[in-house]
Amino acid sequence: MNIAVTVVSVGVLVFLAHVFAEIFSRKKIPDVLLLIVVGLIVGPLMNIISIDDFGMIGPVFTTITLVTILFEGGTELRFDALKNSLKGTSLLTNLNFFVTMIVVGLIGWLAFDLPVLVSLMLGSIVGGTSSAVVIPLVRQLEMGKNSKTVLILESAFSDVLCIVFALAFMEAIEMGQLNIGLMIGNVFASFILATLIGLSGAFFWSMVLHKIRNINNSIFTTPAFVFIIFGISELLGYSGAISALAFGIGLANMDSLASPIIQSIIAKRTDTLNETERVLFSEIVFLLKTFFFVYIGISIRLDDLFPIIIGFIITLILFVVRVPVVRASMPNSQDHKLDLYYMSAIVPKGLAAAVLATIPLQRGIAGGSLS
Repeated sequence: MNIAVTVVSVGVLVFLAHVFAEIFSRKKIPDVLLLIVVGLIVGPLMNIISIDDFGMIGPVFTTITLVTILFEGGTELRFDALKNSLKGTSLLTNLNFFVTMIVVGLIGWLAFDLPVLVSLMLGSIVGGTSSAVVIPLVRQLEMGKNSKTVLILESAFSDVLCIVFALAFMEAIEMGQLNIGLMIGNVFASFILATLIGLSGAFFWSMVLHKIRNINNSIFTTPAFVFIIFGISELLGYSGAISALAFGIGLANMDSLASPIIQSIIAKRTDTLNETERVLFSEIVFLLKTFFFVYIGISIRLDDLFPIIIGFIITLILFVVRVPVVRASMPNSQDHKLDLYYMSAIVPKGLAAAVLATIPLQRGIAGGSLS
């Protein structure tokens, strides 16, 4: 594509993103859906650009988007909201994941005659929700604060369940046996240790942040440090997504974490994000979200209708299943009754599911092509 045309297209896309955001605020038509449609038009429908044109940049871009959105979303979560939402989050996350895993597992076993472990593996891959979709979406919906917090936390926590259970099922298929104890242990280790890494990073960064600000052009050092925290957690075998979210939460609640007693012991002043940094990070998330959802639209493949039909049927079933799951998980005393309807409709799949779906075929697992 001509460079001038590419640059003009980027500018037009940014303007369209703002127009779509305004349409969403007025008509409640999700801007993320419109961005996906744009990607679908310029990608599979008109073949102006294909997913192969991105090469290795595509997966890197999606990861950067995920980490940035999780961090920025975490900075808006206060401990009081977390405390009120944690019970509902835990119940909704686990119930939605295991019900989805079992339902999809039964479909794979009964409809496609797949082995039980392979069917459950497929169910675990699509058992969670996507932070990259959920966080931008709930911010623009008129929902109660607790309900938004529940959905944001669910999207982050469910990624851990997807990754741990899917990989455990893959290993069980290859080894011929399933270790339940090891699977549960890995879940707890990934949650707890990833959270500790994120909170430790937030505590350290809060102590040096006021010094970092004295350096010229240093405003991007905070997201850079988030990437470091994410990478360290992933290299250690834990959830980088949880660490990035915990880093943002810790930095936003440093006034509660760093009590006067602790500050007197370490003899250092802790700091948090100022308003300028918050506004800048919000704008960064808006831009990344814009290109991310167009990229998702470009990634959709229309050359084989059979997987699309199967995916559509499973999607409808998951929407039906989500309604009783939300009803069973959330109390009737929600901030707004409309929250339950929103929560029942928000079940997007994202980066974790996309990455995990490629592994069974790479490992040569029977039925892996269906994922």
